Amino acid sequence: MGRLDDKVVIVTGASRGIGKDIAALFAAEGGKVVCAARTVEEGTHPLEGSLNTTIQEIRDAGGEATAAAANISLPEDCEALVQAARDTYGPVDVLVNNAALTYFIPVKDYPLNRWMRSWAVNFHAPFILSQLVLEDMIPRGSGSIVNISSGAAIGPGRGPYQNVPPNSGGTCYGAEKAALERFTQGLAQEVYEHGISVTAVSPSQVVPTPGTVFHNLVSGIDDPRGEHPELMAKASLLLATEPPEEISGRVTYSQQILKEYGWIDEATGTGTSAGREGSGYSLI
Repeated sequence: MGRLDDKVVIVTGASRGIGKDIAALFAAEGGKVVCAARTVEEGTHPLEGSLNTTIQEIRDAGGEATAAAANISLPEDCEALVQAARDTYGPVDVLVNNAALTYFIPVKDYPLNRWMRSWAVNFHAPFILSQLVLEDMIPRGSGSIVNISSGAAIGPGRGPYQNVPPNSGGTCYGAEKAALERFTQGLAQEVYEHGISVTAVSPSQVVPTPGTVFHNLVSGIDDPRGEHPELMAKASLLLATEPPEEISGRVTYSQQILKEYGWIDEATGTGTSAGREGSGYSLI
C-alpha cells in the first residue's frame, strides 16, 4: 500500500531537479502523476532533463505517469494542464507547485519582460492552478496543495550592510517566494473547512540540480555541501499525505519536517532548519 494509491497528482517543473524526484517518489507511492514542464525531449533545452526522461524512468520503475507540455506562465496552459490531468486520470487530488523561473539580476537592471514572466511562473501560476484544482477538491472534501518555496524568502534584514555582495540579484525571486508563503497560509485558512491542506516547504540547504549548478549556487551535481533532492521529495510526500488538521498552513523546511516526523535520523538535518531561523511564516 502506498501513501498515494490511485491519487491523481500534478507536479509542475517535473523535467529535472526537485520536481523530477517528487514525481518519481509520488508515482512510487501509487500516485497517477501528471508531469508538467516546457521541455519534452532531451536536447531541446540548454539544461539536462526532459519530461520524456522523467516519464520513462517512472514507468521503468513500475509507476504510472504521463507528460503534459505546458508553459505555466500562460493562464491558458494552466487550464489545459489541469484539464489534461482530468481527461487522463480523473479529478485532481494533489497539486505540487514546483516549477520556477529565476533570473539573478539586480532590480536596477531587471528587464520588465523577464520580471513579469518570473512572477507569472513563480507566483501567478500557483494561484491559477490552485484555483483550478479546487474545483475538483472542494466538492469531494479532500485534497492537498504543496508549494515549493525557498530559503530566499528570508530577507537580508535591516542595514547597514557590510561585507555583503550588493548585486546578488535575488530580490525578485526572494519576494516571489515570500509572497508564495503568505499565499500558502491564506489559502490554507480559506479551504480548511473543506478538508484540504495547503503547505509550503523549502530545502534546508541548496539542492544541487541542473538549475542551481547553472546559476553557480553549488559547484556541481555532486557538491557535498548540498541537499539531495530526495529529501525535498520526501518532505513533499509527507505534507501531501498527512491529515489537514495536523499539517495545513505549515511553512517549513525539508529536514526540519522530516526530523519532526521521524522520517530521517536526528543527525542528518543541517542547514536552514538547524542553524538559522526561517521566514516569518515558518515561525507562525
